[in-house]
Amino acid sequence: MSTSSPSNAISGASSSPSSEDVETIRKNRVLSSKLYFDISDTMVPLIYSSSYDIAFFGLEKLHPFDSSKWGRICQFLIKDGILQQSQIVEPLEASNDDLLVVIKSIFRTLCQKLNLLPKRKTYFGNLNSSSNVSKIIEVPPIALLPHWLVRQKVLYPFRKQRGWAINVGGGFHHCCADKGGGFCVYADISLCITFAFMRLDISRVMIIDLDAHQGNGHEMDFGKDRRVYTLDMYNPDIYPFDFKARAYIDQSVKVKSATSTNVYLKKLDKALEVAGICFKPELIVYNAGTDILDGDPLGELKVSPDGVASRDEKVFRFAKEKNIPLVMLTSGGYMKSSAKVIADSLTNLSNKGLIDLATPPLGTFLCVHM
Repeated sequence: MSTSSPSNAISGASSSPSSEDVETIRKNRVLSSKLYFDISDTMVPLIYSSSYDIAFFGLEKLHPFDSSKWGRICQFLIKDGILQQSQIVEPLEASNDDLLVVIKSIFRTLCQKLNLLPKRKTYFGNLNSSSNVSKIIEVPPIALLPHWLVRQKVLYPFRKQRGWAINVGGGFHHCCADKGGGFCVYADISLCITFAFMRLDISRVMIIDLDAHQGNGHEMDFGKDRRVYTLDMYNPDIYPFDFKARAYIDQSVKVKSATSTNVYLKKLDKALEVAGICFKPELIVYNAGTDILDGDPLGELKVSPDGVASRDEKVFRFAKEKNIPLVMLTSGGYMKSSAKVIADSLTNLSNKGLIDLATPPLGTFLCVHM
């Protein structure tokens, strides 16, 4: 752990560390992290790494998630002349210290380092088991493979996802601070928000989660944190059926299976109007899953590709009109067509003047990545 020495953090080995001590260590981790860095003015705030695209000897095809869609999104944008390869921002890998920032057992971890409590497996410790990883990403054969291979082919790609502005990957909203699931290994949304609080001096964040599935991970992490407002528009008839997390949603908008484009967009208009009245954020985290598409085998909604573009445009316009910075993550989507739909939506945002992927921005940006 790259923290201050125990003697600086805790006075006296016989006394237990206070919550203030633990919070200081968390803040020191954030401030010393390499995840935020200045972007050259020749770049645009779009984040992608080739390591996002998980290739695991074909085993990745056993899960319905299209783990190669992220690279194809960029390929479409480059082919259409919307983006240049040289303008894409390459993210860094999150270290264990970075990830521990959002782990609820950090207090226990600190005590264990000081031999004040008996050791017990934490969530990260459980990721050292191929069997546990296989359950989280929902690909059972992974359990039979050596962990060094699982770490290289599965865990490493997940640890490089997170971004400011638009990240063509990320949005692992089923993972909370100490539990993964639903193809979500690391709580990247929670990490982003925690870093924003401590590094950017932001005090109010709105999560707009428009993936077809309920974002139970971040809801568990911030359910009792009044600095975070959650608008979750999801299909209640599908995974994860997390009723405990649902109780923490500030604005829960349920869209039943077979909901059409027009009905979906009308519900979104009303939801954004309510959100704008109820909460004044300094940052918006937008989880833009494309599993709302008609034909998606898991989302079970019937939104058209043009409907997805309209949805994204509405959210970006909402943020722009209120002058609120926005982080977009692409999240779920279980059809091969998702990559082209996302690329077309980003092109639409650029054409409407809501983003500019063709012209490098003035100045520099601070970026955070997984």
